[in-house]
Amino acid sequence: MATEAHAAEGATGYIIHHLTPLSVGEGFWTLHLDTLFFSALLGGLFIWFFKTAAEKATSGIPGPLQNVAEMLIEFVDTQVKDTFHGRSALIAPLALTIFCWVFLFNFMDLFPVDILPMIGSAMGIPYLRVVPSTDLNATFAMSISVFLLIIFYSIKVKGVFGFAKELLLQPFGPWLMPFNLLLKVVEEIAKPISLGLRLFGNLYAGELIFILIALLPCYVQPVLSLPWAIFHILIITLQAFIFMVLTIVYLSMAHEDH
Repeated sequence: MATEAHAAEGATGYIIHHLTPLSVGEGFWTLHLDTLFFSALLGGLFIWFFKTAAEKATSGIPGPLQNVAEMLIEFVDTQVKDTFHGRSALIAPLALTIFCWVFLFNFMDLFPVDILPMIGSAMGIPYLRVVPSTDLNATFAMSISVFLLIIFYSIKVKGVFGFAKELLLQPFGPWLMPFNLLLKVVEEIAKPISLGLRLFGNLYAGELIFILIALLPCYVQPVLSLPWAIFHILIITLQAFIFMVLTIVYLSMAHEDH
């Protein structure tokens, strides 16, 4: 529900306020404190959940935590086995971490848009953006991390010479080396850009719709917010799944030594 502040500042000011991060610094060195805080908090929640599930694991009748943890691990393991064709002890844990962490990022979008910012305002925090995946810095940080892993494994598996040969000689052979290099650079750079922008765009749009619903009269909000929230559960899960699967696919390509 929209706060009393939006009556004074107008709908535009209300929207801008909810989409403005709590930041310090200027230019390149600007830090979005709310994104960093919620990212660390949700990462800690992910670690706590699996640590607790592992400590309480039993060979007898499993508890709810163990059931959920085993379902997630089995689900991710199936995706890795179906998609990844190399041999690496990192890929499955990385895929599980990405899926759960991105899902938790996205799940924050289901909280009513005013509740956490109002609590922050009562604590003297002027801005509070609670969905890390609506911050382009967060989504690009994750996609760039994946990109660095792609480059690392491309060099590790194929060697420096093999990776350089792939950059210069494919797909048109030695006579078009500059053109091959240009195509390959564009192809590689497109991977983190598409990963980061896809996640950011979908969640930013979803958050904006929730904010617009909050601006409507109170008797209209439940009629629209509940169906959109139910549909949004599918979106947040799908976006986490897509980010995970594309990461597995890209790393599988990096492990292929032709």
